[in-house]
Formats: sequence, structure tokens, C-alpha cells
Amino acid sequence: MHDKSGKVIYVGKAKDLYKRVSQYFLRPQVGKVAAMVSHVDYFETIIVSNEKESFVLEMNLIQTHYPRYNILLKDGSHYPYIALKKGDDLTLSIKRNNKDKKYDYFGPFPNSGAAYQMVDLLNKIYPIRKCQHIPSSPCLYYHLGQCLAPCINKIESNKYEVIRKELLDFLKGNNSKIRKELYTKMMDASEIENYELASEYKKLIDSIDHISTSQKVESSDKTDRDIFAYNTRNGYISLSILLYRKGKLLGKEVYVNEEGIEDISTTVGDLILQFYNRTPLPKEIVVNSNEIIDYLKPYLDVNFRIAQRGNLLELVSLCETNAKNALDEYFSTSLVKQENIDLLKKLQQLLKLQEIPYHIELFDNSHTQGSLPVGALVTYINGEKCKSLYRKFNITHEESRDDYASMKEIVTRHYLRNKTENKKMPDLILADGGVSQVHAIKEALKEIDINIPTFGLFKNEHHQTKGLIDENGLEYLLDDKNKQLFFLLTRMQDEVHRYAISFHIDKRSKAMKATFLDDIKGLGNKRKELIYMNYKDINELKNASIEELSQILPNDVATNLYNKIHNIT
Repeated sequence: MHDKSGKVIYVGKAKDLYKRVSQYFLRPQVGKVAAMVSHVDYFETIIVSNEKESFVLEMNLIQTHYPRYNILLKDGSHYPYIALKKGDDLTLSIKRNNKDKKYDYFGPFPNSGAAYQMVDLLNKIYPIRKCQHIPSSPCLYYHLGQCLAPCINKIESNKYEVIRKELLDFLKGNNSKIRKELYTKMMDASEIENYELASEYKKLIDSIDHISTSQKVESSDKTDRDIFAYNTRNGYISLSILLYRKGKLLGKEVYVNEEGIEDISTTVGDLILQFYNRTPLPKEIVVNSNEIIDYLKPYLDVNFRIAQRGNLLELVSLCETNAKNALDEYFSTSLVKQENIDLLKKLQQLLKLQEIPYHIELFDNSHTQGSLPVGALVTYINGEKCKSLYRKFNITHEESRDDYASMKEIVTRHYLRNKTENKKMPDLILADGGVSQVHAIKEALKEIDINIPTFGLFKNEHHQTKGLIDENGLEYLLDDKNKQLFFLLTRMQDEVHRYAISFHIDKRSKAMKATFLDDIKGLGNKRKELIYMNYKDINELKNASIEELSQILPNDVATNLYNKIHNIT
């Protein structure tokens, strides 16, 4: 559905398009549906072959256009996994997907903090490698007894296998053995009055107990399953999910949104489909509704189950309680989302915009005395951060101190690409700066034939946000009547500034770590590590012949390295 300006305001799918669309116009509507219908100017349809294709297309269109009237899950990245590397080189890490076959995976964890906490604990308990790259000499972990030091020791495969088995047992929740061993060590240390060591063992035991407590709700059959339940109230819907892996509860997710355009079964079904758009399917899905299951079956190749009695029914009840509690919390916070919409309406009135600026993009630049200049873009949808639409830019023009030119460059690059790829444009652009930055943005937009309302956020002599300014220098001050709008815009301005600064600091840090080895063809990180291990300083490396370098590098790479060291072109 498009409005009169051509903007996509709703995306939906249907087997019977006539029946689906006519329901919006042939019966009385209220609230969200009435508002949507009043803004529809024309329709666009795309025919696909089956339900799965329609789901993929719908998700892609929603993520491209962010339609005002689509119900959406909150923005977020893929859930993390704990990854245990296979083979003799045992390491633990956090990964956002489970595609790399070099690792065994445990998860996903809805709460990423729990995943990092567990990795930190296991790294303290088991003597596995912590270094990202194997160093040439033992590190502090070896001297603390937390690493076997493969950098200097040859570790037998059977020793790694024992550690691997214990790690996998722990990750599956079987931690009683290691807890008992730590308790014995704690008591032995206390017996010889080494209370400091005993205290360290006590902290590890407490950490194990904490992790065990957070996973205390178990299913006896050790099945990977997700349990869904929902609750509705006053036009809002909450969806609760409990994630079980190997029978252990890894965490929960709860989403609260305005009810969808369709009936409850379709709305809940679409939310579940969105959830699995970024989360791997378990072996089993539990949802106590035949209508929702029937809706999901064409899209998800998984075993569906309705809980009718026993422990599984208790877990569904627990999930329903979480969904209800989510609505209680949501309403107790005075419906912050609606407050944001009200503030955006005030912003529309203040700036005399034709439309409410539901979609706002903010730009900022950062550099250190002209060096390593970067640009940043942050996006707000309905007054809330949309991190999936954040963007970073490396400034390429020669006058790196010229903020005007930098702003023109990043705006041109971003919106020219959006225009080429037919992506949704924002309702409003804000620059973290005064009228000169507004001029830069407007000039860039004019050159690529795009018209978007643009204003600058300027500050007073105390470096506090004072108001907005347009390209003509007209100021729109944020007085006491607009205090809440002031706070919202200040948060936006602080966010784009933070994002630009953090990107610049990260780039500066990488530049400081760069070496003359970076630009040599064929010399990647692993080969650099070999060089660092075999040559303690640059003088040793300068004295090495091509033949000597060829012992650790391919002949062509050794030649490239030798030529760069000796400035041979």
C-alpha cells in the first residue's frame, strides 16, 4: 500500500488478495487500521509461486521500506552462540551464527551477557588457549595455570579430548563434577590457610551456581524447542518466547507492539516468522493454537506441538505469564512509543513539515586535526534507534579538514545509492552542526535530484542543544513548552556524535597498529604471526635473505617481503 507521495506504508501477503484487501474497506475500521486506510492512495502487487516465497519477499520489503503500519519486532542482530573450536587447538569464542563447521556450537543465547559470562567462567576453569594468535612466549594465563601454553609445549591429543569432553558436558548443563572438584580445592586451600586462593575457588563456584540457577527450568527429554505464548490488551499485543536447547532454558524474549492489521492468529504467526528470519529453527515449536500452527506450517519445516498436560503445559503457562507481565511493564511506562509519536507530531508543527517525520536520519563527521576523517549516519524510526540502518563512511576527498566537503561526500554517496537501489528515503535529515552543514547536505541532495527536509541541530555557548536551524538561517528554538522534544533531539544528537567518535577512535586505533607488513601481497595475518615468532625485531628481519624467509613463507611472498624491506621495486 502506497500513500499519495508514493511512500510504502504497509506490506502484506495473502492467498486470496481480494478477500484480504477488501476487509479493510468494506467494514467499519477504528484505530490503526482506520488511520492506514485513510492514507492509502494506490496498491502495488507482486505474484510469487508459493507461501515460502511470499514470506521471504514480505520480510525483504519490510526491512527495505520500514512501512509505518507494519508490526515489527524490535531491531537487533542475530543471537550469539558459544563456539568451541574442533581439533587440538581448543578455544572458546562468541559467534553470531553457527555456519562455520570448524566449531561446535551451544546456543543461541537471547541474553548475550549470559553467553559472555559463561565463556569467561570456562576460560578461568579450563586451561584452554585464550590468545587470539599463538605468541612466541608464554603469557600470564600460563603462569596462572589457566593455559597449557601450546606456544612452547607440545600437547597430547588425548589431553585435549579430555578437556573437550568436560567443556561440552558443562555447556550441556552437567557441571556437578567440576563444581565438586572446585569445592575440594577450596577446602584444601582453606585447610592450609591459603585464604586468598580459597576465595578465588569460592568465586568460581558461585559463578557456576549462578549459571545453573538461570538454567534451572529443564525439560527432561533434552529436546531443542521454542515455546510461544501471547497476550493482548487495549490494542497492544505481547509475544513471549522461551528458548530451550538440550533441555536447558537459555533465556526468554518478549516483544510488545500495537496489534497487527490482521486477526490475532495471523499477527502472531507473522511475528513468529519474523523471529525465525534471524534465528535458526529448533527441532520443535510449541504454541497452543491450532490456527497459528496451521498458518505457520507452509513456512516452517519443523515439528509443531500443542501442550495439553504435564511439565510442557506448565512451561506454556510460564510463557503466558511472561507475555502478560510484559504488557504490565509496557503500560506502566506510560506507552513510551506513543509519547515518541506525539513528540514527532510536535516536531512536525515546529518545523512546519508536510508529514510527521517518522523516519529521521542524522549525520556527523569526525577527525583529528584533519587526519583519518570519517562520517556517520544514525537512523531513528518512530523516535527509536534503528541500528540496522546505521552507516559508517570513510572520507576519501583530499581536503580532510573541510567538514563541508566531507558532509557533501557522505550525503551524496548514501542517498545516491538509496536512489539507485530504490530504497526508502527518510522523512527528515538532521545535521549535527549549524547552517553550513545544512547547506552542504542541501547542495548534495540538489546535485542528485533528491528533495528531503533538512535542518541542523545547533548548540549554545555552553555546548547544549539550543534548537534547529534551516538553510536560510532561521532558528527554531526549543523552549520550555517543548522540553520533552528537546530531550528527544538531544538524545539523537548525542547518539550520532557518539557513533561518529567511536568509529574514528576505532579507525585511529587500527592505524596505530598497522605495520609496514600490511601492504605486502600474499602476507595475511597468519603469515605475519610466523614472522613475529621468528624475528624479534626489524633488524633481524632486515638481515634475513630470501632463502631464509622462504623457509616459513612461499617463495613469491618471501620475495615480496624482501623487496619491500630493501625498497626494491
